[in-house]
Amino acid sequence: MSKRLLSLCSLVIVFAVVVGSFAPTARAQDDLSGSLEIFSWWAGSEGPALEALIALYNEQHPGVEVINATVAGGSGVNARAVLKTRMEGGEPPDSFQVHAGQELIGTWVAADRMEDLTFLFEEQGWFEVFPEGLIDLLSTDEGIWSVPVNIHRSNVLWYVPANLEAWGVEVPATWDDFLAVCPTLQEAGVTPLGVGAPWTVYHLWENIAVGVLGPEGWNGIWTGETDLMGEDFLKVWDTFGKVLACSNFGVDNEGLEWDKVIDRVVDGTVAFNIMGDWAAGYLTTTRELVPGEGFGYAPAPGTDGVFVMLSDSFGLPVGAPNRDAAVAWLALLGSKEGQDAFNPLKGSIP
Repeated sequence: MSKRLLSLCSLVIVFAVVVGSFAPTARAQDDLSGSLEIFSWWAGSEGPALEALIALYNEQHPGVEVINATVAGGSGVNARAVLKTRMEGGEPPDSFQVHAGQELIGTWVAADRMEDLTFLFEEQGWFEVFPEGLIDLLSTDEGIWSVPVNIHRSNVLWYVPANLEAWGVEVPATWDDFLAVCPTLQEAGVTPLGVGAPWTVYHLWENIAVGVLGPEGWNGIWTGETDLMGEDFLKVWDTFGKVLACSNFGVDNEGLEWDKVIDRVVDGTVAFNIMGDWAAGYLTTTRELVPGEGFGYAPAPGTDGVFVMLSDSFGLPVGAPNRDAAVAWLALLGSKEGQDAFNPLKGSIP
């Protein structure tokens, strides 16, 4: 998963952009027909946001039957395996979900299995409305390969304010602060930190690494500037081990999806969880809780002022069975109307 670290201040400046509306050519395609298979991992608690987009597409293109082909599994771990089999077998869906960056560029773009979408960005005027840094993340020298539907922040700490008050603990600003309150929580019969399926543990490690190393140290992992045998990097692993010892890791986390871990935070059996801001969509939409009352949130320990960004996007595979319907789908994703329908339910930024 390719991720770029941005300061929160930079986010406001760079990403507070209103996306453009449909170009007339996109709305004129009212003669579309056949089926459109949309492949994603947005099932269960993340389903309502996708369903809102599909409903909007159905209004605009009633002649197209939309097939919502979801493969459950947080962060797409299961969906990517199914997609790999289909792409290699020459049976691509019409459009599929992928994280912006090397997750697509380093795989299906490198294998010449994706269509260049520069034409769509030009038709829809997206060069004027999407942040340049985000377009760069979607691009190579040869083209632009997917359409972003949101911006997520992945370094968020979730908790319930009333629970912390009852337990007599405060929101930890650093991982050392977190480790200091673990004994108090454990004495109260509470698991200090909840984790779930393996991808959530990897997600936790990333947040610990950013919290310990800082943005420059994190980026240095990928540029080679961070010494992987240095004291700071070894502290990442030491902290990771100590944090896991204060969690349910190795007890009952296997097969536990992220929303079920969030449920434990809400129910008071777990104090904290590290998860992206998509949890806000679940907490407000599915659990119907009020921010600041039913749940609270803060930057992951050690990451105050840092925005760990990821973006969900959709691409157009070479050989898509219904290319015209897929292009209309992508046009909807990048429109103001589409993003306004999707993002409030998803808990993400348009």
